Amino acid sequence: MKNVTKLTCAALVTAGLSLAAVQAQAATHKGMEKCYGIAKAGKNDCGGKGTGHSCQGQATKSGDSNDWLFVPKGLCDKINGGSTTRGDNS
Repeated sequence: MKNVTKLTCAALVTAGLSLAAVQAQAATHKGMEKCYGIAKAGKNDCGGKGTGHSCQGQATKSGDSNDWLFVPKGLCDKINGGSTTRGDNS
């Protein structure tokens, strides 16, 4: 097999695996909502504008109204300090 063919096959396999991972993640979050302001430092699912990051586990302070966790729909409003809308502590 030529190197170009091997490279093409490897790229197709990688793309297929990436697509499968994205679809699995979307199914995992079905029935969930983002709950802002309840994540402990380093325990967030993601962050938003004003946090200085956008990735899981990078919250630097607990209770930041721009960091969020996925929770079952309807639960966030029952949690002290929880909000379904992002804060503005930029």
